[in-house]
Amino acid sequence: MPALDIVLVPALSDNYVYLLHDAASGATAVVDPGEAAPVEAALAERGWTLTHILNTHHHADHIDGNEALKTKYGAILVGPKAETARIPDMDVTLSEGDTYDFAGHAAQVFETPGHTTGHISIYFADSDALFPGDTLFSLGCGRMFEGTPAQFWDSLSKLRGLPDSTRIYCGHEYTASNAKFALSIDGDNGALQARAAEIETLRAAGKPTIPSLLGQEKAINPFLRADDPAIAAAVGKSGADPVEVFAAVRKGKDTF
Repeated sequence: MPALDIVLVPALSDNYVYLLHDAASGATAVVDPGEAAPVEAALAERGWTLTHILNTHHHADHIDGNEALKTKYGAILVGPKAETARIPDMDVTLSEGDTYDFAGHAAQVFETPGHTTGHISIYFADSDALFPGDTLFSLGCGRMFEGTPAQFWDSLSKLRGLPDSTRIYCGHEYTASNAKFALSIDGDNGALQARAAEIETLRAAGKPTIPSLLGQEKAINPFLRADDPAIAAAVGKSGADPVEVFAAVRKGKDTF
């Protein structure tokens, strides 16, 4: 089966919403619509009709377009079972290990608490595409609003286990600021230096830095490397448990 067509749709100030289109059936999903208008415009431009809405977590900048899009298109709303009380009117709820069939494409579900307690990430193996919401960013991860360091590190470890060829379609354009922080603790990393230069060029041209490649992120994203002695040493936690190292890295970014 051909891979999904994936279209990045900028929304709000720095959010990314994604359209997923199956050419054979015409089915089209939107991931985390923080607002409806840009989604409607992107659909109209392509002559697509929305059939599904996929939510990763309950934050308003990821779900505020749900109601308008559901009403206009009659789309099926799919989201995390653990956030049922916080995302209204879901038609299908998903938990760890579930697989959801979207037009013949298998969406594998990972529960990835940390940013929120009920967060999920959605992975389409046939399209090499991961939608981690605000769990994982290029060179970063989401703020730990609700979860614990142990939960968040476990969540990132799950995602790190996916194939290197996986493209990461995350929820925000935070890559430039994430790169500055990453360089502050891992400045001798040549691969990171090269990626930071690429990011600067892309942003100067007004282009997105997303998707990023998981294989590259494993080498340069400090939040995926809490078990790397170099990162532990950089945050003054040599020999510490990766959870403790992750907590220190997250705290460092919070105050950077």
